[in-house]
Amino acid sequence: MDLLANLLLGLETAITPTNLFYCFAGVFLGTFVGVIPGIGPLAAISMLFPITFYLDPTAALIMLAGIYYGTTYGGSTASILLNMPGATSSAVTCLDGYPMAQKGRAGVALFMTTIASFAGGSIGIVILSLFSPVIAEYALTFGPAEYFALMVLGLVAASTITNATPSKGIAMVILGMLIATVGIDSQSGAARFTFGSMSLMDGFGISAMAMGLFGIGEILSSVGTKRDGSIDRESTRLRNMVPTRKDWARSWKPGLRGSAIGSFFGALPGTGPSIAAFMAYAVERRVSATPERFGKGAIEGIVAPESANNAADQTAFIPTLALGIPGSATMALMLGALMVHGIQPGPTLISQQPSLFWGLVMSFWIGNLLLLVLNLPLIGLWVRLLMVPYHYLYPAILVFVCIGAYSVRTNPADVLMVLGFGVLGYLMRLADLPAAPLLLGFVLGPLVEMQFRRAMVLARGDFTVILERPLAGTVLALAALLLIWTMIGALRRYRYKVRIRRSSH
Repeated sequence: MDLLANLLLGLETAITPTNLFYCFAGVFLGTFVGVIPGIGPLAAISMLFPITFYLDPTAALIMLAGIYYGTTYGGSTASILLNMPGATSSAVTCLDGYPMAQKGRAGVALFMTTIASFAGGSIGIVILSLFSPVIAEYALTFGPAEYFALMVLGLVAASTITNATPSKGIAMVILGMLIATVGIDSQSGAARFTFGSMSLMDGFGISAMAMGLFGIGEILSSVGTKRDGSIDRESTRLRNMVPTRKDWARSWKPGLRGSAIGSFFGALPGTGPSIAAFMAYAVERRVSATPERFGKGAIEGIVAPESANNAADQTAFIPTLALGIPGSATMALMLGALMVHGIQPGPTLISQQPSLFWGLVMSFWIGNLLLLVLNLPLIGLWVRLLMVPYHYLYPAILVFVCIGAYSVRTNPADVLMVLGFGVLGYLMRLADLPAAPLLLGFVLGPLVEMQFRRAMVLARGDFTVILERPLAGTVLALAALLLIWTMIGALRRYRYKVRIRRSSH
């Protein structure tokens, strides 16, 4: 009965005209910001953050949250149509979404993305409502050893999410971790690999890397080779956007698994939707009976990460609001909006500010419904972007990429970083090296280092203490088994190719 009373209180708060308006404004802005390559939720929320000083705290949080999960909806559009993730959490969608668009199934890909996003977000909201205290308490018991083990598992999984050989995937993960070491060491304060440059003191920006590898790299490899208006106009008709029965059959299980993975990783402080999306993709590729379809337009490769990152967007509010631990820079801005109004996030927030917490939860339902209504009718418009002559399109893309890269940290050097990562992405394409593991290695690298150093301090330098902890030891054992399984699979594929080559001669 307490849950029902809280939900009714939240619904009463969320459906006030003021809160409805700011919910719509947030998801509307978030969707269109997400569609534009290069401008992610952090940039959008940062630009609109001063507005919250003059709003009621509930309305301010509802609007910022709408921008946050609305950007995830829109970010997949640029990933599918242009191979350019509008948000980092949508980067993995490029792997199968863009090949589907090239096959003339962009409408189906966008349709299933919208449905998967709605389903994942809905499941995340249910978990947030029902299990928020339990998940928050469980996440609070995680120590540095457990977080280190989870990060290692994520990195091992990252090396297997593409069709490249495991050695290439592992090499790219390590390269991403090495790039992440550039900048000020958060624990000692020493500058590492900056070569005296002030622009590198803050390290490389994640936005610069994502847009360079996936965006500029795509432009460099496509200019002069793409045909203008290559998509069939028939694919923009509504009847051709409806998924087939086989598409639905292949999608519902990945959607459920992705939502579960996203809900779990979203609730852990310091992880978030990007890691959830990569993990969901890796799991689907592992459990699939036909893993060779991934990277070539497999619909499971869209549904799983999209449901995961949207579920994670919702459950990310659990550690942020219930524990006062922001899982990302975007969540830190959410906490800032509360603190501006004198509200202290933490375990007492739900009991002391019930209308704010439950009003925010119920606004998620309203926002997800609004996004469903907004996105489905606009699928035809997004698909028609493929009909724009590419020599008109890519200069505009470059402008948005530069604006997005600059706006995140207002650092002109980030624009040069985008160009540098773009050249790197182009060279990686020529060498058939996967970009997604590099990106995840860059994201997880600082977390792995931080948690490992904390664990070593607590263990007095004895690594076996980490292995003796039940959860950490189990997760590390799973990571080792996954690595061995991957290597054995690669060895079998190599032997099979050798036999085929010999038999052909």
